[in-house]
This record gives sequence, structure tokens and C-alpha cells, in this order.
Amino acid sequence: MIAEEQITTARLVDLAPTQITVGLREVNLKRLRWRERSSCEATNFLNKLRIPVVLGPNARTYLIDRHHLTLALYDEGLRELNVSLIADFSAFSLGEFWTTLERQHWTHPFDSEGRQRCYQDMPETIDDLEDDPFRSLAGALKRAGGFAKDKTPFSEFKWSDFLRRRIGRELVERDFGRALAKAMQLAQTTEAAALPGWRRFPN
Repeated sequence: MIAEEQITTARLVDLAPTQITVGLREVNLKRLRWRERSSCEATNFLNKLRIPVVLGPNARTYLIDRHHLTLALYDEGLRELNVSLIADFSAFSLGEFWTTLERQHWTHPFDSEGRQRCYQDMPETIDDLEDDPFRSLAGALKRAGGFAKDKTPFSEFKWSDFLRRRIGRELVERDFGRALAKAMQLAQTTEAAALPGWRRFPN
């Protein structure tokens, strides 16, 4: 364990994911926002950015958040980023490591169908992350006001699974706007009330 976080730089190809999926629409949106920054804004953004990581077995560096942003910046050609090393689990066995991450809510071993997978199925690198269109739908729903930002770990993934059980994947992939409209309707039902960030809409 590390008592105080340590700031260093890391090569993006060396960062191992702790989740299986991202929403590629969300990644592409972050890429567009990156391109809209001036060179000065981009430099300031990168200077302030701290990607949270932990050390795992064999001194491998693992992302525990910001997977979408990290992949977006990698796709935009960046090869190194500042990281915040917040814990050292390098002395752990693989089993102890993943169990510890799970206890801390630092891993999400679910695939693009919402099925829990073995940790051996975790992608090796960030560019191996799978696309989950429902994660993109949940992100768009939050931006549209369907639910509020919430500190619950993996709150968007919880919404993803809720929507996955009620909206066909074909619709999300074929007509995202229509799927979003349906998601907004679902967000206003009491079925969604137990989800993080649920907000009561006026009648």
C-alpha cells in the first residue's frame, strides 16, 4: 500500500484496464472535445490531469478510472500521461489483487452483454476494450438530464444494465436518437428509482 499518492508519467500502452468495456460513442465525443481545445488549453488540461492507477502483480500498472478519456487521448495520438499512483499491490497474487480491487469498487468485470466474466478475460491494453453501446446510451442519457451525476462507483454501468434489459441493442445501434428518447421515458419511471442519480420528474 502507498500512504500518499505519487504523481508520475506512464506510457498508455503499459496501462492495463480494470474493466472490459467502454462506450465508443463516449470515447469519440471526448476525442471531439479534445480537438476543440487550443494548444494552450490542451497543455493546461494535460498538466492538471492525473489518471488514477494502482500497481499490480509483476509491477503492472492498472487503470482504476478514466478509461474513456485515456482511450480517447490514446486514439488522438498521445502516448504518455500523468498518473496518480494511489496504491501498491505488486506483492499480491493475481487472485488477491482482483479481490482487493473488487472490494474497493475499482474493477468492473462485465462484458458488452452485461455478463460477468473471469478476470482472465480482462483486456490486456486500453485499445482492446470492447464497445458497449448501452454505456454510450447511459452517458447520453445523463447529459440529457435523464439522471444526475452520482458518486456511486460505476453508476453509468448500472444505468447501462437497466437500459439493456428494456431496449433492444439493434435499436441503439441503428437509431441512437430514438433509443435515447426511449431511455428518457424509462428514466422517468419508478422502475428506475433505485438507480444512482435517479431524479423525480414533474408530472
